[in-house]
Amino acid sequence: MQTAHAVHIADAREMALPEGSVDLVVTSPPYPMISMWDDLFRDLDPAVGDALDAGDGERAFSLMHDCLAPVWDGVVDALAPGGLVCVNVGDATRSLGEFELFPNHVELTRRLRDRGLSQLPGLQWRKPVNRATKFMGSGMLPPNAYPTLEHEHLLVFRKGGPRQMEPGADERYEAAYFWEERNEWFSDLWEFGGVGQRLGDGEGALSPETRERSGAFPLRLPLRLIRMFSTYGDRVLDPFWGTGTTTLAAMLAARDSVGYELDADLVGAFDERIADLPERSVDRAVARLERHVAFAEGREDLSYEAEHYDFPVMTRQERRIRPRVVEAVESTEAGYACEHAPVEF
Repeated sequence: MQTAHAVHIADAREMALPEGSVDLVVTSPPYPMISMWDDLFRDLDPAVGDALDAGDGERAFSLMHDCLAPVWDGVVDALAPGGLVCVNVGDATRSLGEFELFPNHVELTRRLRDRGLSQLPGLQWRKPVNRATKFMGSGMLPPNAYPTLEHEHLLVFRKGGPRQMEPGADERYEAAYFWEERNEWFSDLWEFGGVGQRLGDGEGALSPETRERSGAFPLRLPLRLIRMFSTYGDRVLDPFWGTGTTTLAAMLAARDSVGYELDADLVGAFDERIADLPERSVDRAVARLERHVAFAEGREDLSYEAEHYDFPVMTRQERRIRPRVVEAVESTEAGYACEHAPVEF
């Protein structure tokens, strides 16, 4: 099995993918009204800078979201019927005249719904902040202290009704997740840190400078979303590619991918992130199966046997589960190609 991963050094606002060519979108856009992205939005529209300099937060907020609007138009066009969009976005707090919250997840929800997407139940990603200065306002004195934002939103949308799949299709059943994974992944609250940009413990780390430039999310976030909302053979889009974490997750999950990124230096650094990918892919896949074996040990309520492995599973839908691993990665004119095979266990 081979997967293809295209990476375009280009402006996603000018994205021109074939209509219906993408099955899943997993992305995290620049967050309007977060200061680290001010220069980007000023460059995209000088009126943003004028609004910020004038202390007009509401206008700056609206204009920043206007800057991203062409990307969402392209996303909707590229999405296949029944395809899903998963957007990681955080709200912002800022003092422009007065301190206030700028609800990015509300504004983005409105704009995607206005484009005809149906909103599905989403999640909150809680990533506790440990610094002593995280509390805002008047300290221990009421009434002018403010809660700390320690979560971001994972918004989920669909284009049209549920996707129609061939009954019993191998690519769907072999891409199943375990019962215990379902119970964890489909809870509406995820809680893990947001600073470790690693493929494995001590491997594939991003530098602090790279994280600061990209705002990258941790690998487990797109990897989990891709496993939840796509099957083998699907194509995943990230229009705000950054350091390529979504593509990295797609490689590990044996899905095709395509990404857009303005910063050529970030794209150029991706080769370092996939060094020794086959070995690390095997380690991750084996660890996943070992976690299931540990879960199953001693239980008497697992009624079915896996077809490809020597362990029981909870439901009929899990019997054909068969994780893929990366056997080889090579550069192509468009990006990368990966060879995949079922993991031996």
